[in-house]
Amino acid sequence: MRLIIWVLVGLLSGFLASKILYNRGAGPLIDLLLGLVGGFVGGFLFDLLGFKGRGVIYHIVVATVGAIIVLVLYHNLMR
Repeated sequence: MRLIIWVLVGLLSGFLASKILYNRGAGPLIDLLLGLVGGFVGGFLFDLLGFKGRGVIYHIVVATVGAIIVLVLYHNLMR
């Protein structure tokens, strides 16, 4: 069950990051991958900065911030 929740949060955060930056989604697979990687990046950065939180909304925000960072890096490297 937790795996399904992680996948859904990853998909949602990747989609949100794509919409925030480029006003469109990058496709379900790219959104999912960026969201999952972004979840780890965001979690690492938020822990490093000392933020602690609980709940689905907090995790979606953390994963979305991480996905935005990953998305910017991805597009800069693909140029």
